[in-house]
Amino acid sequence: MKEDPQQKDRLFAKKMLPGDFVFDDQVASVFEDMINRSVPGYSTIIAMIGVLAENYCQEGSKIYDLGCSLGGATLAAVDKVSCEDYRAIAIDNSPAMIERLQTKLSGLPQYASRIECRCEDLLDSEISDASVVVLNFTLQFIPLAARDVLLTRIYEGMRPSAVLIISEKISFPDEKLNALFIEMYHGFKETMGYSKLEISQKRAALEKVLLPETLDVHRQRLSNIGFSSVDVWFQCFNFASMVAFK
Repeated sequence: MKEDPQQKDRLFAKKMLPGDFVFDDQVASVFEDMINRSVPGYSTIIAMIGVLAENYCQEGSKIYDLGCSLGGATLAAVDKVSCEDYRAIAIDNSPAMIERLQTKLSGLPQYASRIECRCEDLLDSEISDASVVVLNFTLQFIPLAARDVLLTRIYEGMRPSAVLIISEKISFPDEKLNALFIEMYHGFKETMGYSKLEISQKRAALEKVLLPETLDVHRQRLSNIGFSSVDVWFQCFNFASMVAFK
């Protein structure tokens, strides 16, 4: 079975009725184009996830990519890790994403032998013996009330000295700064070829399903759970990636 070719993202190019953003087959078919044109520094984040996994993967442990979509972070990690004995677990609740990832892996046997794909709700996922856990633009889609529960379960399933990598769209407590970074971000999207209509309609679709928080909220939550050495390693506009150690 051949991998479905990724298409250019034009999902919001035509005027449409309001509706929430869903990770369905339509989104999966354009996701690589969408994410690379929508998240500043995305390719850098993916590459550095590979480097972090290389540095912190422990023998006999597991690497988790939670909310893996098409497996970009999973593949970056497996490509770099030199451990002899480990497993990568790629989890997403979108059947369309998991099906496409499995199709991709069928053509990459050198990676497929290391990677287990699971289609399930992260809130039901078992995390165990983890040395690297990735939440790459995933936590922002988890209900606010469930985020502490999920991160506590992740913490409990991690080995000592394991690393957690969280990439998120963020908000700012200062209204002027928040407005500035949103304006700059929309300008970035226009330079990537999105029209004002596309930007407006996608923003409306995400409004109720993507719920950003401030960096201070993220840091405090992780510290309260027990993580140490929590901080940002990458930020561009209102997007950031953090590391936290158990």
